[in-house]
Amino acid sequence: MLVVHHLNDSRSQRILWLLEELSVPYEIKFYQRDATTRLAPPELKAVHPLGKSPVITDGDITIAESGAIVDYIVRRYGQGRLGVNGEGPAAEKYREWLHYAEGSAMLPLMLNMYVARLGEAGAPLHPRIQSEMANHLGYVEGSLAGRDWLMGPEITGADIQMSFVGEVARAFGQHDKYPNIKRWVETFQARPAYVAALEKGGAYNLGPAR
Repeated sequence: MLVVHHLNDSRSQRILWLLEELSVPYEIKFYQRDATTRLAPPELKAVHPLGKSPVITDGDITIAESGAIVDYIVRRYGQGRLGVNGEGPAAEKYREWLHYAEGSAMLPLMLNMYVARLGEAGAPLHPRIQSEMANHLGYVEGSLAGRDWLMGPEITGADIQMSFVGEVARAFGQHDKYPNIKRWVETFQARPAYVAALEKGGAYNLGPAR
């Protein structure tokens, strides 16, 4: 049985959503952030040396990193659903989205969160961070122009992997600047599989906009 080692208020929520979309049986092992530091508990290090979430275990296989997990689940359990198989431009773009979410898009969003905690000390960094946020959110906004999902008319694992980017942008009050991202987030949050994953995964709070 596939097990999702699920940390509250974290990227592992999208792994639950993926499994619900594919109707894959799974178990959840819950972990709670430290109330003061908001860090993952040390128990996660027993699953993977990084002590981070998401992590899945599937028999003797242990996988960390959201993009790798999405790729594995879609290939192993998707039966042709939610992936883009083969070669060619569409397949390469799909794989690019799986890497882009954490490799590039999340960096300025996370820097924005951490630097904001510095108060005035972080002020010199704000212009560069805001510029990078605009660069990446503008790229996603343009990619969604004239289409329902990142890869076209149908949802894929790319949308699930990228969902955290859209949700964090919303938490930072960015959605009114990016109507395509706003529409996309509202659309996927209304999907029955997303709602079911949220019910199973528990509270999911990324900021006041939620």
